[in-house]
Amino acid sequence: MDLAQRLLNGDRRAAARLITLIENDADGVELELRHIHPHTGRAHIVGVTGPPGSGKSTLVKELARAFRACGATVGIIAVDPTSPFTGGAILGDRVRMQDIGSDPGVFIRSMASRGKLGGLARATGDAVKVLDAFGCQVILVETVGAGQGEVNIARSAHTTVVVEVPGMGDEIQMIKAGILEIADVFVVNKADRSGVDRVVVELEAMLAMNGQPRAWVPPVLKTVATSGQGIPELTDALSRHLEHLQGSGELARRLEDNTLRELLEVAREEFVAELWRQLGAAEIANVTRAILDRRIDPRTAAKQLVKRFRGS
Repeated sequence: MDLAQRLLNGDRRAAARLITLIENDADGVELELRHIHPHTGRAHIVGVTGPPGSGKSTLVKELARAFRACGATVGIIAVDPTSPFTGGAILGDRVRMQDIGSDPGVFIRSMASRGKLGGLARATGDAVKVLDAFGCQVILVETVGAGQGEVNIARSAHTTVVVEVPGMGDEIQMIKAGILEIADVFVVNKADRSGVDRVVVELEAMLAMNGQPRAWVPPVLKTVATSGQGIPELTDALSRHLEHLQGSGELARRLEDNTLRELLEVAREEFVAELWRQLGAAEIANVTRAILDRRIDPRTAAKQLVKRFRGS
């Protein structure tokens, strides 16, 4: 628990090292996470998602500046896509945020998605906990930017910001289920481009067509992140949304749902790992071949494996 204790004492290197161990699923990391768990649950977690090229990194950087100006400590986790061929990632978001990296009140961490779908890396949730325990009051999580499928961020963040831009042909994407439902705040970035008002009107119209009564109606804000235009209004909206969550009891409900989801996800991973250890690679390979030979279907085979596992 040495790393965890150093992290709780404010050691930045310990925080960085612990996140690396989490990404590599290193031995002993569970004990470190167990030690920091009682010190989590204090940060405001803000997810930022949207299509590539919408300016998410610049927006996150300017948000960090604004929160720092208010005296809040900020953690940033930027998830970059992993190459399906080399397994590597450019981690370019870290490069874009270099000018705030020297601020001792800002902790920036880039991580590769490593093939995980949904816009986040497998280690993102635990990395958020590390920054939470480290003392970051606001944690900004920037997703890969793959499009409308990135709904996992809404299961991890308290407030989800969906970024759109005019002139990218993404209007149809906004109509599809997923992105529209997860947004707590809409941002139309690069508002100095033509067509920005049309995107704002379309978003507001789709929100009005939703038909479901909502205690919180997501505001649609215009920003130009490169110049800082609209950033004060955005930080204000984020603070108002957190106050709404706390005052309405919605925050407690979301935390309970997210905790249950995390519990079940970890339980599934542990079960599969234990099943593999108990039955062995050879037995599972035999079952796989039986499925390929059409001697058994996958569902029946899986149920038989579970029964065999329970018997062992």
